[in-house]
Amino acid sequence: MSNQEAELKVLRDQIDSIDRQMHKLLNDRARCAQQVAEVKEKYQAGDAVFYRPEREAQVLRRVMERNEGPLADKEVARLFREVMSVCLALEEPMRVAFLGPEGTFTQQAVNKHFGHSAQGVPFNSTDEVFREVEAGSAHYGVVPIENSTEGMVNHTLDLFKRFNLQICGEVELRVHHHLLRNDADGISGIKRIYSHQQSFAQCRSWLDSHFPSVERVAVSSNAEAARRAAEEGDEVAAIASDMAAELYQMNVITRNIEDQPDNSTRFLIIGDQEVGKSGNDKTSILVTAQNKTGALYELLQHFHASDISLTRIETRPAGQGAWKYMFYIDFEGHFSDPDVQKALDALIADSVELKLLGSYPVAVI
Repeated sequence: MSNQEAELKVLRDQIDSIDRQMHKLLNDRARCAQQVAEVKEKYQAGDAVFYRPEREAQVLRRVMERNEGPLADKEVARLFREVMSVCLALEEPMRVAFLGPEGTFTQQAVNKHFGHSAQGVPFNSTDEVFREVEAGSAHYGVVPIENSTEGMVNHTLDLFKRFNLQICGEVELRVHHHLLRNDADGISGIKRIYSHQQSFAQCRSWLDSHFPSVERVAVSSNAEAARRAAEEGDEVAAIASDMAAELYQMNVITRNIEDQPDNSTRFLIIGDQEVGKSGNDKTSILVTAQNKTGALYELLQHFHASDISLTRIETRPAGQGAWKYMFYIDFEGHFSDPDVQKALDALIADSVELKLLGSYPVAVI
């Protein structure tokens, strides 16, 4: 045995020993998770809540705080995310609705937030995702709410007015768009491109430069774009993700064609449970202002008086007659915080209607 082989054998033996310890600890953790489920079922009966967003956010933050490398903080957190996902599946298999078909960015957000042991269920529209969760057919839903390039997803905002659901969490996803095609010979000969309208908007400059006269056909999702392009032949392309390319066996012709290199989409987790404090939280509300001069200014003053930082404000038609509006507002803090309670009480007094959409942990990974 050479000196190199001898040194490698020592290191590989160490790795094997560490693997055995890790394996034992993983099973110990899984057994502990099963015991947690038994305790919850014993004391909570049919109302047992197995998934606690605030608890998982706290665990992931501690993982990143105590990490000493060489693995990056977020990489370690993703490993623990999958461990928690597997253990949670032993307590209760998680059914999560998302905008389908398979291969969408929303499905990637499901996997990032819940881990790959959750059962993602695709639906044809965001409306269906809300309905499934409200009916109890899915434990949670994942819906897009905001893109860093194109702004808010207004249809999702409007659905919060119609459905009585809580926001239980958020997840931020870096979005990279790729040009996909059956033919691997480059971009020549393409006569039609399929994609979601948001993706066309996020890749507008690149498309105008490379395909100024090629037909652009908007479809329900990027995964649907990849599916159709895969079926229709070499003169058709799609803008979609790596997941869609793999799922529909398409060739990635050009990678990262989005106009903004830091292009990201924020997704919300919707459910029917109230989420406790995690220590770093955000609250979302819908508020309809009184129809008078300075109404919005008066509402915003209450946040300033309570020293609460706003992270987003968006205007939408209230659906209660012409020229009446509601405001979607995100701000820092949990609804149970005294300062937040004070501000909410004042907002209720000064508004026509206020709907608390939920307090939830700020995205961790």
